[in-house]
Amino acid sequence: MLYVPHSKNGVAQMTEISSSCQASAVKNKSRNIGFLLLDNFTMIALASAVEPLRMANQLSGRELYNWHTLTEDGSQVMASDGIRITPDSSMTDAPALDTLIVVGGVNITRSFTRRQVSWLQSMARKHILIGGVCTGPYLLAEAGLLDGYDCSAHWECIASLQEAFPKVRATNHLFVIDRDRMTCSGGTVPLDMMLNMIKRDFGYQLTAGISEMFICDRVRNESDYQRIPLRHVLGTTQPKLVEAVSLMESNIEEAIELDELAGYVGLSRRQLERLFQKYLQCSPSKYYLKLRLFRARQLLKQTSMSIIEIAAACGFVSTPHFSKCYREHIGIPPREERSGMRSQERSQTVTPLVTTALPGLNQKGEQMQRTNSELAMRALSEAQFEPTYGSVALQ
Repeated sequence: MLYVPHSKNGVAQMTEISSSCQASAVKNKSRNIGFLLLDNFTMIALASAVEPLRMANQLSGRELYNWHTLTEDGSQVMASDGIRITPDSSMTDAPALDTLIVVGGVNITRSFTRRQVSWLQSMARKHILIGGVCTGPYLLAEAGLLDGYDCSAHWECIASLQEAFPKVRATNHLFVIDRDRMTCSGGTVPLDMMLNMIKRDFGYQLTAGISEMFICDRVRNESDYQRIPLRHVLGTTQPKLVEAVSLMESNIEEAIELDELAGYVGLSRRQLERLFQKYLQCSPSKYYLKLRLFRARQLLKQTSMSIIEIAAACGFVSTPHFSKCYREHIGIPPREERSGMRSQERSQTVTPLVTTALPGLNQKGEQMQRTNSELAMRALSEAQFEPTYGSVALQ
């Protein structure tokens, strides 16, 4: 038996990792999990997915899981924070995998190649568990691997994913495990998804031990939802307001009348207007318009939909009305927004990294300082390409 220390009511106790876990580990071979790292992947999503596997091995005292980092050709890949990762192998040289997880991040629509899509399709034909974290599910959808599946993805790319891939049932859940597909949003959510996978593989006791080691007081499950930006700002102090905004976000194409919306959340129209004015400094109708324009901006930047299609998808009665509202609130016409995105070149905005060593100790120190600064500038420049850059306001 293996025991893991923990405390309850201030008294040190021991939690038993059941013998069934070790019996299962003996019976079954180690599970090989591959992580395909896309350009500008998010480091926190990768770490949140890998660390539970490491701890599962540590607590069980056996090699339950092996993990392998992969890139397209085996060369280094840079995360969105500027840190370079040297992978274990290329895609084609990867060992036999039981699970393959795509790790996405910034600018997902421009961070993958057709070769990666084809390789994912070939891996799916081997009937292994395939997943994606952060914006990684977008690549799975591009490969046709989520058609007919429920899936989750980071809230930044849900709108474009739904519009681009109508056969995919995108949800706002933190993560979804649907048959042989496993998808989740970003940040620390991969931790919860992997803990749920480990629980299915080896039981609750091991998962509970991992949670205690990571000081994780609750393992979220598939019924939990992503926190939208408004909830991030308001927390749980205004549930009626959050509910009203959630209804707005779920009804972009066909807007809900204000009286009807107030009735759904159990408030009068005047009460709802006061809530919006107090906490969001605008009327409900103006906030609704902002949501529709925000969705339109996502679709302009992330999809090839025509402006007419985007106007209809975002609930505008006509293209001229859409263009007028967009210009008044965003500052430029929709066509200019799209043409601006197409004309942007990364080479014009991303500062090249210093790659040549300079002689002398002082010069090396200066080089390192410049490189670190340039890494930070590069990360900011990459973030500014994100269609949702600046969408979460800090108050």
